[in-house]
Amino acid sequence: MSHQTPATDRPLTTALAEAAGTASHAPSVHNTQPWRWKVLPDSLELRVVRDRQLTATDPEGRLLAISCGTALHHARVALAAEGWTPVVERLPDPAQPDLLARLTGFRHTGADPDAMHMVQCMQVRHTDRRPVSEEPVPAAALSEIDRAATREGVNLQVLDDDQKLQLATAAQHAAAVAAEDPQLREELAYWTSRAGTGAGLPPEVLPEQAPRTTVPARDFGRPGSLPVGPGHDRAAAYGILWGAEDEPDSWLRAGEGLSAAWLTATRLGVSLVPLSGVVEVEGTRQVLRQLLSGLGFPYIALRLGIADPTHAGPPHTPRLDTAQTVDTSEVRDQLS
Repeated sequence: MSHQTPATDRPLTTALAEAAGTASHAPSVHNTQPWRWKVLPDSLELRVVRDRQLTATDPEGRLLAISCGTALHHARVALAAEGWTPVVERLPDPAQPDLLARLTGFRHTGADPDAMHMVQCMQVRHTDRRPVSEEPVPAAALSEIDRAATREGVNLQVLDDDQKLQLATAAQHAAAVAAEDPQLREELAYWTSRAGTGAGLPPEVLPEQAPRTTVPARDFGRPGSLPVGPGHDRAAAYGILWGAEDEPDSWLRAGEGLSAAWLTATRLGVSLVPLSGVVEVEGTRQVLRQLLSGLGFPYIALRLGIADPTHAGPPHTPRLDTAQTVDTSEVRDQLS
């Protein structure tokens, strides 16, 4: 994405279309990419694609909304890098529940250098499910990641050693529930066998064997081809992203907070892995609520660590073609 041309020299619609395209770098559960953008002359609309919802894993659409929230934050950051500040309307029309957000009322505020750096982080960010190094995450880095989430209205609680063990037990229980559910297994098999489609999880991003981790990683039902190595993640920190509400608009904000935390972690050299399995099962989600002392609702658990420097990063997951995620039909004659 070029930042050489001042944004005022180009139509707003071009910046909107580019930001929607940049948002394709956003993470999503099982790399489902369940979003579609519509570029309009003076606004950008984000809709959910229900065909990409994990109906067995995520019947309420919590992870669906979180995934779309990460894309919304990515688009906002990409626009800020080009000097545009929008008004963000979340769930603006009760009659259109699939319309998750509308970015409108754009002001030109000058390119934001921090946002430019974050756009670079979008392009290098990835999910590395392998064990991390023996180097602990500096407290200052955890605080900065927490602040990034807080600015999006989401809280990060870093767990102490006892709470880590409770999270590990909950993750084990959630994995056992998933293993016994044929619909969940079938859904996972579908999204791990989508090679060549631009979506899903290819073998090269999945560990070839279960990594040795404090909190058990998700069992994807088939081994990948990513070498794991002998390490452990004793030095990793674990946390829970949470908020005061458990409604669709708060799930969307949770995704924005996850994106902000993840891009900040990437900038600081911290590996972040979301652990969604524990929020997919009602019983284990309640365990996480207890870890939060009942103060709020857990959206997703996170592992934070310093990646093993002897490992090359895993490849990026594939992405859908922009034509499948960005609709520019209304502004085609205005794009430069």
